[in-house]
Amino acid sequence: MNKILLTWMVILGFSCKITAVKSSSSEFIPITSVNELYFDIGLNSLMSFVSFTKVMEGYKKYSNDKPIVAICDFSKPSNQVRFFVVDLQNKKVLIKSYVAHGKNSGDLMATHFSNIPESLQSSLGFYRVGAAIHNVKHGLSLELDGLEPGLNDNARIRGIIMHGASYVSESFVNNYGYTGKSFGCPALPNALMPAVVSLLKDGALLYICNE
Repeated sequence: MNKILLTWMVILGFSCKITAVKSSSSEFIPITSVNELYFDIGLNSLMSFVSFTKVMEGYKKYSNDKPIVAICDFSKPSNQVRFFVVDLQNKKVLIKSYVAHGKNSGDLMATHFSNIPESLQSSLGFYRVGAAIHNVKHGLSLELDGLEPGLNDNARIRGIIMHGASYVSESFVNNYGYTGKSFGCPALPNALMPAVVSLLKDGALLYICNE
């Protein structure tokens, strides 16, 4: 087993201590190795510790050699930055961005989720990012494979990909108060796609959550 995976398996031992600290969201957090990583990366101002703990559990369960994870935090409204690409090995947030949810998942907030074809809703859970592709409609995109049966494993059947869209941008949010909505795909700003593809293609994990 490679060194990176062994490192995170140790981290996810969750060796608890009695001491606790308070995060920016006023939740009390136990001091653990995962907690230290959460603060070292600077995620305490971006997402909840509960969500990051689940990210790390999924990384332990599903990851290969690529220490990069992407997170769509749908507990936030679409007019806030809620997409993050995190380098776990170098403890850095590489990308922060807006991201659209499915049109039938809600308006400003995503509140409904589905794995059903034609639902036009986002699906929660862990995905394996696949190959870079050129989609006829959306251009440069990334294939996604849902890893959780019953939750998101119809991603390929539904045509769920990560793609760019003109309705996901700061100017769109400033004009309308929210991003536009997709047919269920996590859609990002067009200008961001080359960097996202370079970082995530061929094996990174994507976690879509709403904790």
